[in-house]
Amino acid sequence: MTYDFQVFKGSPTGEIFQSKTQRPKVTRDEVLLDITHSGVCGTDEHFKWVDMGLGHEGVGIVKEIGPEVKTLKIGDRVGWGYVVETCGVCNQCVQGNMVYCTGGKKEYGVGNTDQGSFGSGAVWREQSLFKVPDGLASDVAAPLMCAGVTVWAALARHGLKPTDVVGVVGIGGLGHLAIQFAAKMGCEVVALSGTEEKRNEAFELGAHHFVATKGVKELSVPRKIDHLLVTTSKMPDWAQYDSILAPMATNYPLTITDFEAKLEIPFMSFLLQGRKFIGSTVPPKIVYKQMLEFAALHGVKPIIEKFPMTREGVIESMKRLDEGKIRYRAVLYAEGA
Repeated sequence: MTYDFQVFKGSPTGEIFQSKTQRPKVTRDEVLLDITHSGVCGTDEHFKWVDMGLGHEGVGIVKEIGPEVKTLKIGDRVGWGYVVETCGVCNQCVQGNMVYCTGGKKEYGVGNTDQGSFGSGAVWREQSLFKVPDGLASDVAAPLMCAGVTVWAALARHGLKPTDVVGVVGIGGLGHLAIQFAAKMGCEVVALSGTEEKRNEAFELGAHHFVATKGVKELSVPRKIDHLLVTTSKMPDWAQYDSILAPMATNYPLTITDFEAKLEIPFMSFLLQGRKFIGSTVPPKIVYKQMLEFAALHGVKPIIEKFPMTREGVIESMKRLDEGKIRYRAVLYAEGA
């Protein structure tokens, strides 16, 4: 017995193709899904130039399970993100840091490239799937599988306190979620954007202060920032931000960008003020679970634009994303979802 899926793939020319992939009957801890929704992420833009199944912000319904599946049942709603399989036994895996697996990790673009969340179905191992809470709609949950958990991981894993001031640079696909999460966690939130255009929207999302940065030599905030999340496609001029960072402030550059990019900082002020940079991407499975439960309880939701799960829908969503016109996450919907 085999399963046939529709899948939307990239190509060396950057053109999107509709294709089919075939998987054998599920075994061991494998799970067959019908995909209902997929977020469209900036990382998908990188891989549209590769002959592979696109998409890594998926939500679907469990249709079949292998005999070793322990936590899922047919009919469950589940999601998955960037990392889809790890060895489970290396030092990083046994510590729970599966994203840093050194024993044969498979992630978006590396392994299982015949399928993705841009399609009709998929087969994944149970270890890579997260149950979606009842209080979270599937279209809302899809962008949380990458954008949501990326900002949540920075906020939840590095000693943040509700008395801290959180700065969010960029009000876009990541930033608009970071503002919501930080505000709901009880923090004082400073939204920083190039111009005044998104001031009102920042306050609606939960920011307490707004700072326009373009052309400003020295920035000013009511209280200095303890945790700064940078969600823009390019790194800021760190010297410009020096005056608004607290002693021992932690900085999180979060966007996957040019691999040749350099991190240039005003060294002595960072050294003498005891400041830190933390690289942070997707987190362990327990952090995904906590993020989804927090979002469901506190009503954290991405602002989404809807597109059909068709070749035309994929092309249009990625075109608008490339042009910077999406406010703020594109979501593909399967027919009838």
